[in-house]
Amino acid sequence: MRAARAAFAEAGGGITLEEIAQRAGVGLATLYRHFPSKDRLVREVVEELMREEIEPAITRALAEQDPLRGMSVMLETVLTLASGQPGILATARDAGALTADVAPRFIQPLTQLMRNAQAAGQVRADLEPDDLKRMLVMLLSTLRPAEGPDEGWRRSLVLLLDALRPDGATPLPPATPPARC
Repeated sequence: MRAARAAFAEAGGGITLEEIAQRAGVGLATLYRHFPSKDRLVREVVEELMREEIEPAITRALAEQDPLRGMSVMLETVLTLASGQPGILATARDAGALTADVAPRFIQPLTQLMRNAQAAGQVRADLEPDDLKRMLVMLLSTLRPAEGPDEGWRRSLVLLLDALRPDGATPLPPATPPARC
C-alpha cells in the first residue's frame, strides 16, 4: 500500500502494477493476490488516506469550538494532501475511487460544521451543502500539480472563507437541485 500510494502520488495513474510491485519489492503475482486490479488498488489507497489522514482531520474539526475553524481544518487537510500528492487525486478520480460511499464521509461532517457555523452567525444563512461541494472543486482547481507542492491554495481558502461570512453578503440566486456525490 505504501509503495502504491507513493507511486500514484508521484507518477499518477500512468504507473503500471508491475512498477508498483517492483517498488514494493514483491512479485506481480503477490500484488495481484492482494489487489486483483489496478482500480481495486487505487480504491484501497483512497480508503487508507481516508483512515489515516481525512478521518482524523474530521474528528479534530468536529471537536473545534469554532465551527468555521472546523470547516477550515477539513478543507486545509484535503488541500494539503492534494497539493502534496497531486497524482493521487487524479488517479482516484480516473479510477472511479471517489465513489458515492467515500465523498459523503467528508461532505456530511463538513455540512454539519456549515450548519453549526450558520447557527452561530459565522456563515451566511443561504449557503447550501451543494455550494460546499462546488467550493471544494473550485479550491482543488487552484492547485498547480505540474509545478510540485503548491501553497497558493491557502490564499484562495482564506478568500473563500471570508466570502462565506454573512456581513455584507449579497443574496444568492436560488440554489440548483443538489448534485449527487
